[in-house]
Amino acid sequence: MSNCSSGSCGGSRKDGGKSAKMQIQDEMIRSTLEKIKYKLFVMSGKGGVGKSSVSVNVAAALAAKGFKVGILDVDIHGPSVPTLLGISGTMDMDRGSLVIPKEYNENLHVVSMESLLKDPDQAVLWRGPMKTSAIRQFISDVQWGELDFLVVDSPPGTGDEPMTVLKTIPDALAVVVTTPQEVSLSDVRKSINFLQYAKANVIGVVENMSGLVCPHCHGAIDLFKKGGGEELAEKYGLEFLGAIPLDPATVVAGDLGTPVVLLEEDSFAKKAFTDLADKIAEAVDKSLEAASTTHD
Repeated sequence: MSNCSSGSCGGSRKDGGKSAKMQIQDEMIRSTLEKIKYKLFVMSGKGGVGKSSVSVNVAAALAAKGFKVGILDVDIHGPSVPTLLGISGTMDMDRGSLVIPKEYNENLHVVSMESLLKDPDQAVLWRGPMKTSAIRQFISDVQWGELDFLVVDSPPGTGDEPMTVLKTIPDALAVVVTTPQEVSLSDVRKSINFLQYAKANVIGVVENMSGLVCPHCHGAIDLFKKGGGEELAEKYGLEFLGAIPLDPATVVAGDLGTPVVLLEEDSFAKKAFTDLADKIAEAVDKSLEAASTTHD
C-alpha cells in the first residue's frame, strides 16, 4: 500500500471528474464489498469509551458462532485492535499489491493501521486527504474474500475518517458506543446527528462501562451511573443493543491479548458481550429484511 502523493490525495481531477486510478480503485472497493454480507461500523463520540473493546469482542463472539468475520481497524492515530488480540508484525502481500489480513483464528481476520507501521510507537502525522486515501486503500487493497461480517473500528468523533468510511461503504450499519455519564452522552448525540446527516443506517446503541462488577461479591456499583445509553436510544428512536459492565475480567483479557468472550472462565462481561453479538446478528437480519422490502 503506497502513501498518497499531494497530487492524488483528493482523488479528483480539477475538472471534477475522477481520475482513472480512482475509478479502478472504486471498482476494487465494489468488488471487495460485494463479497461481504454485513458491514458493521462501530463508532463513538469521544475516545476512552471502550469502542475497540466492543468491536473486538463482538467480532470474536460472532466468529465463535461460526460466522466468517473481519476486523478493519481504521483508527489511524490510535490503533488498539492488535494489542487487544495479541497480534503484532506487518501484513503479507499477495500478487504484488493485495494485502492478506492477519489470521487470529480460522473465522477471524484482522487488518490494522499498526501493521503498516515499521514502528508501532511512531506518531502518524497525516492530514485529512492522506487519511482518506489510506482508508480507501484499506478496503480496496485487502483480500478479505467471502465474509459474513466486516467490523470496522472507526476513530472517535465525526471527522474525516468516519465520513470516508461511510462514503466508501454506503451500506454500513452503525453501532454507536457510549458510556452512561453525560459527558459521553453529549458527544454521542453529535455522533447520531452526524450519522443522520450522512444518511447512515444506525442499528442501535451500546452502553459500555455500565456499572462496575465487584470481583468479590459480584454486586454492581454504579461507578459512572447506569441507563444513560438506553435513555438516549429511546429518545432517538434507536434500538438499545445492550449494556456492558466494567469487569476486571476484561482488563485481564486485554493484557493477555485474548477477547474476554474467548476466555474459558465465565464472567459478567463475557455474557454481556455474547448477548450483544446475538442482538447485533438479529438486528442486522432485520435491517436487511427492511432494506429488501423497501426496494421491492
